[in-house]
Amino acid sequence: MTQPAVEETIVPQPVAAPRRIELWLPVAIVALDQLTKALVRSLVPLGSSVEVVPRLMNFTHVRNTGAAFGFLNGADFPLKAIVIPAVGLGAIVWVAVYAAGLARNQWLARLGLALIMGGAAGNLLDRVIVGSVVDFVDVYWRTYHFWAFNVADSAITVGVAIMILDMLGVRAHVSKTL
Repeated sequence: MTQPAVEETIVPQPVAAPRRIELWLPVAIVALDQLTKALVRSLVPLGSSVEVVPRLMNFTHVRNTGAAFGFLNGADFPLKAIVIPAVGLGAIVWVAVYAAGLARNQWLARLGLALIMGGAAGNLLDRVIVGSVVDFVDVYWRTYHFWAFNVADSAITVGVAIMILDMLGVRAHVSKTL
């Protein structure tokens, strides 16, 4: 006589983020961001473009004295050079404090916040040292150009997308049995 098959239920264990992701990932992003910006500053004259993917993407050296996506770039107001970096620093501190309060198993949120902190720190460093942010990735289709961006902007965008996915609970839909 054979034994009936028993369905085995496996209870998933929380997945922990790699150790100290909030420290090493932002540092890696800042390093990559600053390296790419230094290369653009030295190889592409301000206002010039280098075609990377024909009819889709150029490296175009532009400077942004404003906020995200060129917001306030053309605006001139008293203490602009202090206000915009101060807001950026405040955002980094707020994100760091929020990230510090997360449990170790909240790895998706911690990953998103680490990306946001690294990107914000990379752009803040430019604002404090150079007075503007170097943007260079120029993606376009025919005559429509997206705002020029950089590695730091990309990290912030991906980090925000990950945070949205985490808030929507993407992990809640994972099957709990095999």
